[in-house]
Amino acid sequence: MSNKKPFRKRTIFLLLYLLFAMLPIYWMVNMSFKTNSGILSNFSLLPQHFTLDNYITIFTDPSWYSGYINSLIYVALNTVISLSVALPAAYAFSRYRFLGDKHVFFWLLTNRMTPPAVFLLPFFQLYSTLGLMDTYWAVALAHLVFNVPLAVWILEGFMSGIPREVDETAYIDGYSFPRFFLTIFLPLIKSGVGVAAFFCFMFSWVELLLARTLTSVNAKPIVATMTRTVSASGMDWATLAAAGTLTIIPGAIVIWFVRHYIAKGFAMGRV
Repeated sequence: MSNKKPFRKRTIFLLLYLLFAMLPIYWMVNMSFKTNSGILSNFSLLPQHFTLDNYITIFTDPSWYSGYINSLIYVALNTVISLSVALPAAYAFSRYRFLGDKHVFFWLLTNRMTPPAVFLLPFFQLYSTLGLMDTYWAVALAHLVFNVPLAVWILEGFMSGIPREVDETAYIDGYSFPRFFLTIFLPLIKSGVGVAAFFCFMFSWVELLLARTLTSVNAKPIVATMTRTVSASGMDWATLAAAGTLTIIPGAIVIWFVRHYIAKGFAMGRV
């Protein structure tokens, strides 16, 4: 009996926490099937006048659905570039000792701690000079400042868990470094790559300040579009709720594919 009581308490606590965590998401989905008048007029747990007009607006209005396409393009670019840069950097930090290595590693992490507003003016002036404003590359490259340090930090922890004897054995067997890294070492840290890709995707997907400032029309992301729903009649709450619901889907898909890798990241203390 003594063992069952703590188990019941944990179960109740987890259920309450799950309810608390899911309530905002449920409420946003609930609002997305209502009209603005229905949202503002009364309080209801279910839509009294169910409608799909908000989703139809998003899928038929180019100013809405192009925002999702733009976001997916620059987020994918950023994730690929971040991992391509972070993998060799993390390997160097995990396998070699060089002058100032700890200071460089700490400096990388400070970039992740710095507010995006600090880098906003330099990026704006630099991109205006180079003609990169309002392009996918503008946001993808700007987000490298935050995602590369995070990816290096995560991957270095996974790489440090691989014994050095693996490297030495591969070199003795005649493997070149590119062949060893791609065919032997990379499969051993695929969980770390999945975790790093997940966080790079999520941080780039939800970042607003740089994405909104460095784009205007051609590459405007969905996070910027969602901040411009105010009209003469007021805030379009219903359409905004539908857009928010659709914004959750890409992140949920990514979480589904890397859910086991994230658990391993927690176990290794890198997440």
